[in-house]
Amino acid sequence: MIYLDNAATSLQKPEEVRLAVADAMLTMGNPGRGIYGASLDAARMIYDTRSLISRLFHGKSPGQVAFTANSTESLNLAIKGIIRPGDHVITTMMEHNSVLRPLYRMEEKGTELTILPADKNGCIRLEDLETAVKSNTRAVICTHASNLTGNRNDLGTIGRICKKYGILFILDASQTAGVFEIDMEGMGIDVVCFTGHKGLLGPQGTGGICVREGVDIQPLIVGGSGTQSFLKTQPEQMPERLEAGTLNCHGIAGLHAALLYIDRTGMEFIRKREQLLMRRFYEGVKDIPGVSIYGDFSKKSLDERAPVVALNIGDLDSGQVADELAVSYDIYARAGAHCAPLMHQALGTVKQGAVRFSMSHFNTEEEIDQAVKAVRELSRWGQEI
Repeated sequence: MIYLDNAATSLQKPEEVRLAVADAMLTMGNPGRGIYGASLDAARMIYDTRSLISRLFHGKSPGQVAFTANSTESLNLAIKGIIRPGDHVITTMMEHNSVLRPLYRMEEKGTELTILPADKNGCIRLEDLETAVKSNTRAVICTHASNLTGNRNDLGTIGRICKKYGILFILDASQTAGVFEIDMEGMGIDVVCFTGHKGLLGPQGTGGICVREGVDIQPLIVGGSGTQSFLKTQPEQMPERLEAGTLNCHGIAGLHAALLYIDRTGMEFIRKREQLLMRRFYEGVKDIPGVSIYGDFSKKSLDERAPVVALNIGDLDSGQVADELAVSYDIYARAGAHCAPLMHQALGTVKQGAVRFSMSHFNTEEEIDQAVKAVRELSRWGQEI
């Protein structure tokens, strides 16, 4: 099997991730709910994981990291906990439905929404962002990199615009956490929403939200906190304010092991390796007759983009191509809309969808070459139909 759907979830994990989850299931109790060894061991691991995440995103305090199940939960938490009717929010056509759908729901309740357009390569103009700012603009909410095209936004410039106008900057780091540098302090980011199962190489069901001190988010869910149990409301202090109920301690143990692996391996090594494989694939398919590639692959962009290549072959339905890749070549890519409806509108691929290949540093050059060969053969098949 050649797995090239890492933008959906990383299938190949470090061995220590599996071992950490298995060990946690046998040894760890409920963190913060007891003074016995199993509970204290879990609490120490949870705190250490918060510290690793805070350091990864250059946050100021481990206590400002709250755990969730995934980016979707984190984004719902941030959007619904910060935005109010009458506020104005700016987002982009690059967004995943985990950003768009919560915003549409807030729009129904009276929030004003501006969606910045994308060009035919799926890029937005940051000049449009500054022009869109209004007196009631509350936040800019956007992705770091498109899960469909791999195009990446300039966080530093967005952060400077937000700071200039006193606007909150909420980042969806689903496609970049663990691969690209994210500096909350240096880039002016107020909230980072992330998932554990993609570039962070952790288990599914893990994720979180890293919040700048002073940014108040109303809890989405309230309940057990392990502290201040006689209060009728959720505790005010972080991270308990945003964490109700028992955490996914076993999954977080796996995420902890994955973060240590990234720290040991080096994020720069991982990024360069994935970009090398992405470029190898792109160079191999870009001149194949009938192949259309989506996104910005200009020379300037090549070293800045996420390791994703989306394409179509002639007029073939993307699902048909992905099925053929799986059945005939044992290559697993992602077809369809990728939960990015507005980006498909910008690219003109609403009806056809696209076939997305997304690389991991665990992939090999031989696997990439096999994928190129498969696309070349399918292009001939497409011309015959």
